[in-house]
Amino acid sequence: MGDSSGSVSVDVERIYFGGKEHPVRTRYGSVAVSVYGDEDKPALITYPDVALNYMSCFQGLFFCPEAASLLLHNFCIYHITPQGHELGAAPIPSNVPELSVDKLADQVADVLDFFGLGSVMCLGVTAGAYVLTLFAVSVYMISTLEVQCIFVITKNSHVQLLDQRRGVNVCRFLKAINERHDLTEALRKLQCRTLIFVGENSQFHADAVHMTTKLDRRYCALVEVQACGSLVTEEQPHAMLIPMEYFLMGYGLYRPSQLDSSPRSTLNPFCISPELLSPESMGVKLKPIKTRISLNV
Repeated sequence: MGDSSGSVSVDVERIYFGGKEHPVRTRYGSVAVSVYGDEDKPALITYPDVALNYMSCFQGLFFCPEAASLLLHNFCIYHITPQGHELGAAPIPSNVPELSVDKLADQVADVLDFFGLGSVMCLGVTAGAYVLTLFAVSVYMISTLEVQCIFVITKNSHVQLLDQRRGVNVCRFLKAINERHDLTEALRKLQCRTLIFVGENSQFHADAVHMTTKLDRRYCALVEVQACGSLVTEEQPHAMLIPMEYFLMGYGLYRPSQLDSSPRSTLNPFCISPELLSPESMGVKLKPIKTRISLNV
C-alpha cells in the first residue's frame, strides 16, 4: 500500500467507495481506471482537469451524500485518470511519445472497449470535458458507440500541481490541451444531451455561454453556480444536485428514496416523448439559471 505514514487523503483514495483499480492498456499506453459500483448498472465515465486525478477533482461531489446517492445508486462509475496523474505515478520517461488530444480521446474509446461498454454518460471538468466532448464527436462520426449525455463543468485556470516530481507529467497533458483544435463546428452536430455547469466568477464563464450557443438548443442547458469561481464539484457540489436530478429523470433514473429497486436497464430514455426531455421540461432554462445557496452570517 506504499508509505505507511501516508496522509489521510491517500487512505481515503484507497478505500474510496470500495473501488477497484484497473490498468487498461490502450493504443497509446496504459491508463488507470478506478471502477466503483455494480458493473451491471449504466456506466458513468469521468475525466479530470489538468494536474488533478479523480479524487482531487470529484471527491467533493461524490462525498456529498445526496449526490453520491443519486450517482452511485444509478451508475457504475469509471474514473479515467490521465497518464502520469494517478496516485504514486513516476515521471513519464522523455522517450515516451507525447499524446495529442485526439489520442487522449482514442484512449477513452479503448477504455470503453476494454470494459465492453456500448452506451455511456460522461462527466468531465474543463480539460477532461474537452477530451470527453472530442470523444463524443468522434463516436458520432464513426458510429461505433453511443454517448447519451455529457456533463461539463468549467473552472478557472488556477490549479495546484499534483506534486513537483510529477510536474513533467502535468506539462505533457497541458501541452496536449494547449494544442487542441476548435470543436465549434463539430458541436453543432453533437446530438447527445449536455448539461453545462459554470461558476459565476469563473474566467471561462463567457466560454461556457459560447459553447451553449453552438450546441443544439434542444439538447443542452447551462447552469450558472453562484458564489463559485473555481471547481464546481469541490466548491458547490450541492448546487449540482437538483439540475442533475431533473436531467437524469428523463432517463428514468432517480435517487434511492424515489426508487426502491436498482436500475438495470440501458440508458435509452424509455417511452418518453422528445419534448419531455427538453431543457425546459427538465426544469433547466435555455438561458443561464442561477443557483441559490444559504449563507450563514
